[in-house]
Amino acid sequence: MSPVFSHGSLRLYLLSLLDESPRHGYELIQALTDRFGGTYSPSAGTIYPRLAKLEEEGLVTKSADGRKTVYAITDAGRAELAARRPELDAIEEEVTDSVRRLADEVRAGVNDAMRTLRAELASAAREAKRNASRVDPRQDARDADRDARAAGIGAVRDAEAAINEFRQQLRTDLRYQAARGVLPADVVPLLKGELDRVRRAVTEALERR
Repeated sequence: MSPVFSHGSLRLYLLSLLDESPRHGYELIQALTDRFGGTYSPSAGTIYPRLAKLEEEGLVTKSADGRKTVYAITDAGRAELAARRPELDAIEEEVTDSVRRLADEVRAGVNDAMRTLRAELASAAREAKRNASRVDPRQDARDADRDARAAGIGAVRDAEAAINEFRQQLRTDLRYQAARGVLPADVVPLLKGELDRVRRAVTEALERR
């Protein structure tokens, strides 16, 4: 995309930019880019030949600023701007129209890209759904059964670890109390009764699942 400058319009527009302040080539390119809202950026091959022509005509001068070349408008350049002010005003209107046109093109391009993206996402979703429907339900059942068995084995392992820990701790406590000679005579029947009660409670809880 590029704006349409009539013959000589860009040359005159460069003079108007230099009338605002001296600039080096990159600054002129950036200023034009800003005027067009980023929708157009002239190349160095577009700008520098015109600057060289303006210098030949005595309308601009150039000077070195470190490694940069700075261009400035001359009195002759200002005189030409003053003489061609109506033409410059028309160029400003042309730039405004070009920006609006380029913005419309950008907007249309973005809308097309979004429509394409939505279509691709919808297509991907349909494909994923189609692939999912092709999965063997028997395989799903087998997978679910395998997962359930794995979970059950893990639960049994954790329960056995808890029982072993309880048993080890209880054995330690019994031996300690027996060594002190304070183990009551009815502790064994009490232990059996409590263990039996706990076993029934666990069994009932399992049967409710």
